[in-house]
Amino acid sequence: MSNKSTFLNRFKPSVFILVSWIIFGTGLSFADESKESPIIINGDNVEYSADNKEVIATGNIEVIYKDSKLTCNKLKVNMQTKEAVAEGNARLDDAKGVVTGEKIVYDFASKTGVIYNADFRANPYYGKAKRMEKVSDTEFMAKSGYFTTCSMDHPHYRFAAKKINMFPGDKMQAQKATLYLGAVPLLYIPRFNYSMKEPIMHVQVEPGKSKEWGYFLLSVWRMNLTDHLSGRAFLDYRSKLGWAEGLGLNYTDSGFGKGDFKYYFTREKQQFKNFISGESLNNTRYFLRWRHKWDIDQRTNFSAELYKITDERRKKDLSRNILKDYFFREYEKDSQPLSYGLFHHSFNYSSLDILLQMRTNHWFDQIEKRPEINYNLPSLQLWDSSLYFENTSQLGNYNKKGSMMSPATDEDVMVARLDTKNTLSHPMKISFVQFRPFVSSRQTLYDKGANGQSAIVRTIFYSGADLSTRFYRIFDVKTNFLKLDINGLRHIITPSVAYLYTHPGTIPIRNIKQIDTVDAINRGNTASLSLSNKLQTKRNGQSIDFLDFLITADYVIDPKTGDNAILTNTGKKLSSQLADILFKLKILPYSWMRLESDATFEHSDRDNVNYNTFSLINYDLSFDLGRGRFLTLGQRYERKGKNEITLGFDWRLSPKWKFGIYQRYNLKKTDTLTAGSQEQQFTITRDLHCWELEVSLGKTKNVGSSVYFTFRLKAFPENEFGFDQSTSKKKSGAQ
Repeated sequence: MSNKSTFLNRFKPSVFILVSWIIFGTGLSFADESKESPIIINGDNVEYSADNKEVIATGNIEVIYKDSKLTCNKLKVNMQTKEAVAEGNARLDDAKGVVTGEKIVYDFASKTGVIYNADFRANPYYGKAKRMEKVSDTEFMAKSGYFTTCSMDHPHYRFAAKKINMFPGDKMQAQKATLYLGAVPLLYIPRFNYSMKEPIMHVQVEPGKSKEWGYFLLSVWRMNLTDHLSGRAFLDYRSKLGWAEGLGLNYTDSGFGKGDFKYYFTREKQQFKNFISGESLNNTRYFLRWRHKWDIDQRTNFSAELYKITDERRKKDLSRNILKDYFFREYEKDSQPLSYGLFHHSFNYSSLDILLQMRTNHWFDQIEKRPEINYNLPSLQLWDSSLYFENTSQLGNYNKKGSMMSPATDEDVMVARLDTKNTLSHPMKISFVQFRPFVSSRQTLYDKGANGQSAIVRTIFYSGADLSTRFYRIFDVKTNFLKLDINGLRHIITPSVAYLYTHPGTIPIRNIKQIDTVDAINRGNTASLSLSNKLQTKRNGQSIDFLDFLITADYVIDPKTGDNAILTNTGKKLSSQLADILFKLKILPYSWMRLESDATFEHSDRDNVNYNTFSLINYDLSFDLGRGRFLTLGQRYERKGKNEITLGFDWRLSPKWKFGIYQRYNLKKTDTLTAGSQEQQFTITRDLHCWELEVSLGKTKNVGSSVYFTFRLKAFPENEFGFDQSTSKKKSGAQ
C-alpha cells in the first residue's frame, strides 16, 4: 500500500484522479512511508494535492485509520500530520464510543480532536454539547452540554453542566450539574462523580408502618467523594422512637489497603418520663464498625475489624439488641461480632498468623487473644521417603470473659497456652484404594491449671487412617426422552472412610481451665463415612453433573471407657452409635430447571432417645421459563422448629409490564411462631423506556404493612431513586 502511494505522488493531480478512478474506483489508500498503518479514504470525489500532500474529498466519505472511522460529506486531510477537518453529518466512531457533529477537527495520529455541536454516545451514556474535545484515547470533555442514559431525542431526564469529563467504561464527572426531569430542573449537584465500576448516587427511601416503630421513613443517600472514596448518609425517622442518623464510607486500595466504615446513632424516645426527676427516659444507642484489609505483598496481608456498640436499651432489657433491631442482616451473619487485628505471612512451605482479639462490647461472652500466634506446616515429604510430616503450633495468652449483664462464670478465665501437634503419615495405594495411615502426638503446656497447679503439660496421642476409592461406568445412552437431552451417561461412585482414635489426655479435663475446644479434647473413637454418587452427561459439548448425591455420617465407637467418659444429660454413659446422617442432593434435569436439597436424619440424641426421623429438610426448586419468567419454590422444615414454604414468582406480561409475587407461609405452630402467612409481597413493574417503575404491596407478620415505590435506571439496575424493600427481612436505611 505504501509503494502505491509513493508511485501516485509523482503524478499531477489531474492524472492522479484518472489513475485512482481506474485502479481504486472511488477509494484511495495513503500510507506515510515511516508508518505501517495506512489512512484509507473512500468517497464520491477524491482529489490529492502532491504539493501540500492534502486530500480533499466530497460526498459519502468514509475514512478508516486503525480502529477509528470517520464519515462525513466534506473532508480535508493532511497526509503528513494526519490532521483532518470533516463537515456535514460528521461522525467519529471508535472503540470508546460514537460522536457526531456539524464539524470535526481530528488528529488520527494522537486520536484527539474537537467536535462542534456534538451528539455523543459512550455506552451507557448519551448526550449533547456545543463543543466537545477528545482529550485522549480514554477521555472526552464536553462543554455546555448534558448527558443521560435515555436514548430519546428529548430525554425523560438529563444532567446538564458547563463542563463534563467522560472516561468511557470508567467514570463520568461534572461540575455544577443540574438534574432535569423533562424541562423541569429538579436538583442542583455541585460536584458529580459517577464511577461505572461502583454503584453511586443511590438514593433509597422506604416508608411504612410497624407495630414497634409506628410510621417510619428510612433513607440512604450514596455519593462518590473521590476516585478512592465513596460515602453514604443515613437519615431515618420513626414516629414512636424519633430520629436516627449515620454515616458510611468505603475506600479502595490506594497503597495502604481498602475498607469501610459505618456509624449509626439514635436516641430512642419513650412514651413516658421519670415522674420523680421529670427527665425523659430516652435510650442512647449507636453502632460503629470499621473494617480494613491491606495486601502488603504477595505473601503478606493484614486485616482488622472494630465493632463498638452502646445500647442503653439493652441494659434495661436483655432481649433487645441494636444489631437485631436495626441491622438484621448483619445480626443474622454474626450476632456477636469480634474486634480483631490479623497479620498473615506465607513462607515457601508454611505460614504464620498473629491474631490480636479484644472484647469491645461488655454484654457479649467472648475470648480475648492477647495475642495468639499460629504456625502451620502442611504435609511435607521427608527427603525421598514415602513419609510425610505436618505440624500445627499455637501460642497464646487468653482471657475468657463472661457478659457483664449475665456472667457465664463467677470470674474470668485467664491462661497462657502453648499447643503443638505433629503428624506423621504414609500415603499409599493398595490395588484400587487410596490409603493413608497416620499417627499424631499433641502436647499442650499451660501456665496454670484449674486447681492452681503451675506449668502443667497434657499429652494426647492420635492414630487413624483415611481410605477412599473411585468407581465409574459409562452407559452408551443417547435419548431425548421427555426432552432430557441425554448424550451418554457416566456414573461415578466415590466411597470413603476416615477413622480417628483419640487417646485420653494425660491430664483430666477437670484439671484444665476451659477456654475453647482445644482444652475440651476428650477420648474419641470415630469412623466418618461418606458415599458420593454422580451422574454426568454432555450438553452442548460440555460435561454436566446431571445428578449429584452425597451421604455422610459419623459412627462413634465405644465412647464409654476411660476416665473422661462421655455422659448424657441424665448422667448415663453413651454407647456405640451412629450419629446424624447428612444428605445433599442436586439435580439438573433441564437447563431451565434446578433442584437443590439437604437434609439431616437424626438417629438419636445425647439421652440415647432413638428418633429415626428427619430433624431438618431444606429444598429449593427453581424454573427459568425464559422471557423474564421465573418460578421458585422452597421449604424449610425443622423437627423442633418451623416448617415454612416459600414461593417466588416473576412473570413478564408484556414488554412493558411485569408482575411478581413472594409468599412465606408457616405450616407449624411453635413457641415463637404462629401458623399461617408470615410474609407477602405483590409487585408490578412498568417499563418507562430508560426507567423502571416498581410498585410493591408488602405485609410481614408482627411488623406491619407497607407500600413501596421504586424508580430504577435500566442502565444501572443497582441504582434506585424511590422506595424499596427486601422480600426477606425488614431493613433500615443503614442496611
